[in-house]
Amino acid sequence: MNEVIFPENKEKAQQMSAYMKNLFPFAGVPAPERTALQKELLKKSKQFSYEELFELISYYYQKPEREYQYVAIDLATVNVKRLSFDEMLSFKPFVVEKAWWDSVDSWRKFFGLWGSYHFDEMPQLFDAFYGEEDFWHRRIAINLQLLYKEKTNTALLKKAIIYDKTTDEFFIQKAIGWALRQHSKIDPEWVKEMIATNTLSPLAVREGSKYLPKP
Repeated sequence: MNEVIFPENKEKAQQMSAYMKNLFPFAGVPAPERTALQKELLKKSKQFSYEELFELISYYYQKPEREYQYVAIDLATVNVKRLSFDEMLSFKPFVVEKAWWDSVDSWRKFFGLWGSYHFDEMPQLFDAFYGEEDFWHRRIAINLQLLYKEKTNTALLKKAIIYDKTTDEFFIQKAIGWALRQHSKIDPEWVKEMIATNTLSPLAVREGSKYLPKP
């Protein structure tokens, strides 16, 4: 295995850490450079067994610098299509490890992609995140279908929004607004009705109404 080791750029690392409210240390590697350095490992990972892949992802997730968590999530994402339901769901605990919007939304993409390849099992995937105690998991339930467009299961989307419509958490209300805004590109009338018939937060309404026609 070609281990990915990022060179340290202290000045860049300080800037990147500050952008993330100094919650995590960074090596200071910009995304294009990181993509190039991890390319060979991601390619080789497609030949690994699930057990080898899980071990590798765990290894990178435990490294201190934030860029290594990005490597771990990218490893999962490039292999998502071949994972079984149970294998895919085994990565759920990583969502709440070192959690912040950057990693959580990347994991959301991973789970959402799996659901797009397995639409018959998508409701069970949604249930794995819906109503969970940790709000980061529930953020994934709300935004799970962001890329589904016309295939969005609006019953599940509505269920997730209603569950958290009064939750006093910025990242939840932002997620509701994001989900509504995205779906308004496909079905603005559905979004208008959701806003009109539910008492949503000002943030969710503002974000969700962004692309709706002005009265």
